[in-house]
Amino acid sequence: MYRGHLVLVNADHPVRGDHAPDLAAVAGGDSIHVLDERIALESLCLRRLASLVADAEAQDDIVVVSGYRSKQEQTAIYEDSLRENGEAYTASYVALPGRSEHQTGLAVDVGARVEGELDFIAPSFPDEGGCLAFKRLAASHGFVQRYKEGKEAVTGIACEPWHYRYVGAPHAAWMESLDLCLEEYIAYLRMFSFDGERLAYAEEGWRAEIYYVPAEETGVTAVTVPACDAYTLSGNNVDGFIVTVYEGAGYEG
Repeated sequence: MYRGHLVLVNADHPVRGDHAPDLAAVAGGDSIHVLDERIALESLCLRRLASLVADAEAQDDIVVVSGYRSKQEQTAIYEDSLRENGEAYTASYVALPGRSEHQTGLAVDVGARVEGELDFIAPSFPDEGGCLAFKRLAASHGFVQRYKEGKEAVTGIACEPWHYRYVGAPHAAWMESLDLCLEEYIAYLRMFSFDGERLAYAEEGWRAEIYYVPAEETGVTAVTVPACDAYTLSGNNVDGFIVTVYEGAGYEG
């Protein structure tokens, strides 16, 4: 229940489990520029990010500022921000150690690639050029702006136009369509089940159905999956699992 592309990580739901993400280094050629050669992301997240940057034709406009962070790295960033920026700023923009999405490898901070020093905590990511194209195409590649304006009371984090989270294309599309942050989307999915209504999504060449399975108190949960071409299973890090079944060859995963 504590791993998968839809795990909810926030102040109330810390990173749990002893597994490490399947990481890959972001640097490698000219397809994506990085602030630091050591930056890594979960492998599927990285592949989809590369396709998003290419689709947006933003290779020369965007730099990856931050990706996966260990708990120790997050602790250092949090403590540095407290010293340099104060408690109020840090509480608004820096997640507590153990409660940061960056520890999943599924969160990426991006900034406009400009001359001069970038702000590591809050990099500029304006509504213009390649940055704007990135924003417009993000959902089709499975990414959502994790912390949006107007959702601060739910997420506990101020608006961060630079922070994107990989959740998968059908989920990103639904979150954008319904204007839901991840906390709200996880709650929304509890309406759908294998035996009842499923949340459907379709694009040219493929379609998906999504439903929720509550976790059993015994610790072992049986999950029924219908006949399909492919499926993914993700814990939500709260109380159950989200199943996404696919039909058609057009979904790239």
